[in-house]
Amino acid sequence: MRKRAASLFWLLVLFLTIPVMAMAADYLTQAEAIYEEDSLESAIKSLSLYRKAVEENPDSYEANWKMARALRRYADLSLQAEVDDWKNICKTYGKEGLKYAEVARDMEPDRVEGNLFYGLSAATYSDGISILKAIKEGLRTKTEKAFERAYEIDKMYDDAAPILSLARMWHQLPWPYQKEKTSEKYFEEYYALFPDNPEGLVYYAELLKDRKKKDRAIELLKQAAQSGHPYFSKRANELLEEWSK
Repeated sequence: MRKRAASLFWLLVLFLTIPVMAMAADYLTQAEAIYEEDSLESAIKSLSLYRKAVEENPDSYEANWKMARALRRYADLSLQAEVDDWKNICKTYGKEGLKYAEVARDMEPDRVEGNLFYGLSAATYSDGISILKAIKEGLRTKTEKAFERAYEIDKMYDDAAPILSLARMWHQLPWPYQKEKTSEKYFEEYYALFPDNPEGLVYYAELLKDRKKKDRAIELLKQAAQSGHPYFSKRANELLEEWSK
């Protein structure tokens, strides 16, 4: 009798659990379709669906890291579009992204997504509060470890995002943490793989300028300026004008 009761109990648990997981998966499917539109508006719309997916299944690795990714996308696009109060958006959504990315990373420490989006969420948070304040909050070492782990697991993930992230991080850190030679090494690796990516071109150019390689930096900026990317093409032209003075 006890065995039968136990079996019925677990059948009931399974019966209740499957619809919840199916619902969470459905939210993720809907969110992904909207997210792929790659616009500020689609980023906002996808957030509510990702949030529902996490609420329905908080133990889902996929739901957590994708929630972190969506939060980061919204904040990053807000920064690029210079929307009102973009710094506060980066601060708020970057901090929330850290929470979800940390959950995902703790669930699956040997998978690339949780590690990468932990580091990217920290970068977004830093955009909102400043790098110096983020360092004071202890995020420098955590971010470095997250990016390095992502690089070790799968440096080619998401068009080599771990490589570009490390390159940018080592350049953006203030003294005494900045490592320009290390940054250049990663930028060279990334450029060899994606020589036409406007984001990589602009960031690489900024480093080369600081490394007293202005002529090469200007070449890269001119290439980025012709890319047609709404943000990085504009940024490249701004830097070209600034550096010509």
